[in-house]
Amino acid sequence: MEERKKIGTDAEMSSKLDQNVGLLSGVFLIMGTMIGSGIFISPKGVLEGTGSVGMGLITWMACGLVVTLAALCYAELGTMIPKSGGEHSYLMYTYGKMDKCIGPIPAFLYDWVGLFIIRPTMFAIMTLSLGTYAIKPFFLDCKPPDSAVKAVSLAAIFVIAFINGYSVRMATYIQNICTVVKLIAISVLTVGGLIKIIQGNREYIQDGFQDTESDVSLIAIAFYNGLWAFDGWNNLNFVTEELKNPGRNLPISIMIGIPLTTVCYILANIGYLGVMSKEEIIVSHAVAVTWGRYILGKGAFIMPIFVSISCFGAANGCLFASGRLCFAAAREGHFPQVFSYISINLRTPLPSIILTAFIGACLIIPGDLSTLIDFFSFSAWISYGFTVFSLLVLRRTEPKTERPYRVPTIIAIFVVLTSLYLVMAPIIRSPRIEFLYAALFIASGIFLYFPFVYNKSRSSIVQPIVDWITAKIQKIFLVVP
Repeated sequence: MEERKKIGTDAEMSSKLDQNVGLLSGVFLIMGTMIGSGIFISPKGVLEGTGSVGMGLITWMACGLVVTLAALCYAELGTMIPKSGGEHSYLMYTYGKMDKCIGPIPAFLYDWVGLFIIRPTMFAIMTLSLGTYAIKPFFLDCKPPDSAVKAVSLAAIFVIAFINGYSVRMATYIQNICTVVKLIAISVLTVGGLIKIIQGNREYIQDGFQDTESDVSLIAIAFYNGLWAFDGWNNLNFVTEELKNPGRNLPISIMIGIPLTTVCYILANIGYLGVMSKEEIIVSHAVAVTWGRYILGKGAFIMPIFVSISCFGAANGCLFASGRLCFAAAREGHFPQVFSYISINLRTPLPSIILTAFIGACLIIPGDLSTLIDFFSFSAWISYGFTVFSLLVLRRTEPKTERPYRVPTIIAIFVVLTSLYLVMAPIIRSPRIEFLYAALFIASGIFLYFPFVYNKSRSSIVQPIVDWITAKIQKIFLVVP
């Protein structure tokens, strides 16, 4: 009997996620996922939308402020509901208890969109950017061929999936290294630009607010481009169960990571403007590479390498967090249970990591960066706004529940209204078919929810197949519930 009890205890312990993410790793996960390809590409889109250097820098500061406020709202939710899975866990906790039938629908729709659009698209964008910059040194005078870019991107997906499936410690260690390299890259940009400004090259930054765009909807598009560079700010909420002392470390990581990233972005933009004119930045397809040609000369090849490492770290952090969404959704019965299983030996959610990487790879093959970014941004801010709205709902339904961290109500209201604006502005400004596709895809989840989640209806033909696949996955990957 004692032996059986010991075995049971060992099995229980080996089927839990280890708490390997400390405060420093939390800060680096936030910064490492946000600092990807965005700051090396997005300055072009921000300047196009704002029209002036001064308004462009203000837009970068405003993006940092909005993201910080949104992340603080998530910090309250994450410390109040200390579960992995991010938005899924918060929506399930808020609405799941209200009604057995329709209560879980918001969480399921987020899972549906998050697993098939938001998270894999974000992962695909980062790896496509990695592929583009990794082979750029071999094609300095022309555009790299799509087949080569996608081959490198797919290889990167395989490597990142292996790292995340093999070890949480390895994934966080690589994340920390990549974040340090990113900060070095931004330091090179900043110092190089400041040296030029000190030497007297102030003409570009002295343009100030000249030619500032008066069309508010165009500035909204600039805001979108800036916010893309900040995306990944909520990734730490996906791994709350693996975070040491989340009640303390989650809000502190956010308060350190996001403002520090904002400062890095503003300094990088000043570095660009110390070397390049507004017009040169707008026409450049890869601002950091063009900057490198002006300043580094024969050493310009180092910038694509820096950006590639930056994208690798961002993609690594994205998959690390995204696998936990699939894991949490399957644990609630929103997806096949096998995707909530954990490796006995590695203690990682191996099936969910493999599925997320596979969907990301499928998006890379036919996709291009601009279409993926549009598809992602529209869907993402719908989910962000609705999740923060859930915080306001919980203030009414559970006012006495312990909240280790509490954000002022006015901040939550501001984030909800900002999210609504960011969803509606691009539709009003330039309606595109991608927005309709995203809306239809979100709505289609309802037709799957009732038969497969609420009623759990599986035919006598389908169920044996699901059981057989589950058993095979368990045997191949040594995973348990």
